[in-house]
Amino acid sequence: MQLHELTTLSMRPGAVPNALAALEIYTSDPARGRLLGCWETEHGRVGGTLLLLREFDDAQQFAEERQRVLTADDPFGIGDQLTDVTIETFAQFPFLPPIETGHFGGIYEFRTDHLQIGGLAQVLADWQDALPKRTRLYPMTTAMFGLDGSPRITHIWPYPDLNARLEIRRDAADRGIWPPDGESAHAVRMTSTIAFPTSISPLR
Repeated sequence: MQLHELTTLSMRPGAVPNALAALEIYTSDPARGRLLGCWETEHGRVGGTLLLLREFDDAQQFAEERQRVLTADDPFGIGDQLTDVTIETFAQFPFLPPIETGHFGGIYEFRTDHLQIGGLAQVLADWQDALPKRTRLYPMTTAMFGLDGSPRITHIWPYPDLNARLEIRRDAADRGIWPPDGESAHAVRMTSTIAFPTSISPLR
């Protein structure tokens, strides 16, 4: 089973350009996983924040990279401009195809639904039923469930722009095809982050 890692890198204001140069070198090593996307967040915390999505072929490759990150003095080559790191581990929903990189949108939305205990199985079933109609309106990048921390799913959606996001979401709701039936019954908290692909992102 492939594993996916979503890393949030928080930096001092103005550090993103130099950080991207360092991350491009860092992610060029195949031992460090396959880079799928790198985004800069637009809202929320003031200062530079990057989201890094990587894919690992197996648990051993993943474990070796996680240990290296946790024990290195400067794990991403960003130096003292890096102020905080959050690392989350995910598995993709089992009925989804591999993540395809390329140009899909000018913005990406990262949504996380924190679930009731025991709610994941029903969420997976509801999504499998509803997702084909939703992705005919506009494609989804991926949906994943957390392998660490609290029960949750994170889904990533590209859009041409913010106006298109509103129109697509409104259209899906008006047609009754999204969100999936029962989503609100199993989610206890939802968050959303808007981010823009960076120059080094394979997903853009």
